Amino acid sequence: MKMFMHKQKRQQGFSLIEVLITAFIVAFGVLGMAALQLKTLQISHSAYQRSIASVIATDAVERLWGNMAMDTPLTSDKLQQEWLAHWQQTATNQTLPGLNLSLINTAGTNTYVITVSWGEARFGANDVASQFSYSVDLYPSIGGP
Repeated sequence: MKMFMHKQKRQQGFSLIEVLITAFIVAFGVLGMAALQLKTLQISHSAYQRSIASVIATDAVERLWGNMAMDTPLTSDKLQQEWLAHWQQTATNQTLPGLNLSLINTAGTNTYVITVSWGEARFGANDVASQFSYSVDLYPSIGGP
């Protein structure tokens, strides 16, 4: 009977190694989730900045249309200066650090190239330059010259 009792050893609980391996797997999973959350925040902020850049470019198109309707239209350089001054004085300019605007008129046409650029140094040591360029054709009104 002693021989039979010896073979019936029962496990009483988890070993320390099993607990450490489980803790390591859980910690690795939580670290992965934190990295995923950080990347999501970075991409979301970048999308927000691109939306602001799109609004700034749309404002330039509206200024161009308004300029065409004026009796004495401004030159492209003067229009660009006013446009840049407006957006640099706007309180929301903090969302686009290093904002730079460019308005180029193709000579002799109503085609304009609008460029909005800014720096994204917030998420790393390297300053990443982001830029949007839009090309727009402004056609004169039917009753115009």
